[in-house]
Amino acid sequence: MTDAYVRPDVQMILTMMAQSDQPLMSEVEPAAAREMYNVMAAMLEADAVEIPRIEDLTCPGPAGEIALRLYDSQAERSAETPAIIFYHGGGFVIGDLESHHSFCTYIAREMDLPVIAVDYRLAPEAPFPAAPEDSLAATRWVADNQAQLKLQISGMIPCGDSAGGNLALVVGQVLASEPASVPVVAQFPIYPASRMDAKGGSMDEFADGFLLTRDSMDYFNSHYAAKDDDIRVSPYLGDLAKSPPTVLVTAGLDPLRDQGRDYAADLIRHGVNTNFMEMAGNVHGFINIRKAVPSAQQDVDRMIAAWKTLLASLES
Repeated sequence: MTDAYVRPDVQMILTMMAQSDQPLMSEVEPAAAREMYNVMAAMLEADAVEIPRIEDLTCPGPAGEIALRLYDSQAERSAETPAIIFYHGGGFVIGDLESHHSFCTYIAREMDLPVIAVDYRLAPEAPFPAAPEDSLAATRWVADNQAQLKLQISGMIPCGDSAGGNLALVVGQVLASEPASVPVVAQFPIYPASRMDAKGGSMDEFADGFLLTRDSMDYFNSHYAAKDDDIRVSPYLGDLAKSPPTVLVTAGLDPLRDQGRDYAADLIRHGVNTNFMEMAGNVHGFINIRKAVPSAQQDVDRMIAAWKTLLASLES
């Protein structure tokens, strides 16, 4: 048990989930877990907002075509612009372009930036290192194919939640050492997984009863089949001093909270321009439950305000 603060609207959704007679994701096969995840997102997540450009694309990857989805708040752009490259969460096993569609429409509108979402391969059909390989390949392709995207991209911003936050950190690290044709100018990880060997602390305090459970993490990790000896799975092992300017967000009731805190602290110790934000009283996955948890929308808006502030500081 924990004596941590739980917001009233968060407690309502936790109580509802605890009383549900549905099987847990960790108790079903990945295909069923993916369907459950998307059904839950449709129930709990805010509706997509209308923006003038949403376009499905593909790019070549290490094992075939990678699906992408381009979101833009402007139908056409004549000037250079940064672009957000978004990697969805879901433990590298669940999630896709649809599960995070609403969120991507919202950040594209609120940031007034293009957002390119990457539908990387999932485990167990494609275990580690498929996800980072696809994410890196797609990000490099975006940099190299601006004419096809009808964009002039001045800088790329890796962004993602949970497993996607891990991929954002991995892309930021790898492209710092092996640059793409367009620089990475910032990174926006949201409650990221940054190390596979994390133990104790928030991993124990929030092991059960807060949406993301230790059982579900074990389920995802067993399918992803990664070892904690490679920066492409545990980016804390890399050279953090080369990281781009960062806004790193954690949730106060999250098993992954402490590793996010530690990663942000390490960035700061290495002199990286870092804004750390923790959403007290909220759970892992809050960007996908904004309909059910109204205060989560406020957290997303606070996070976006921090993104804007960081980007403005880089332009000054």
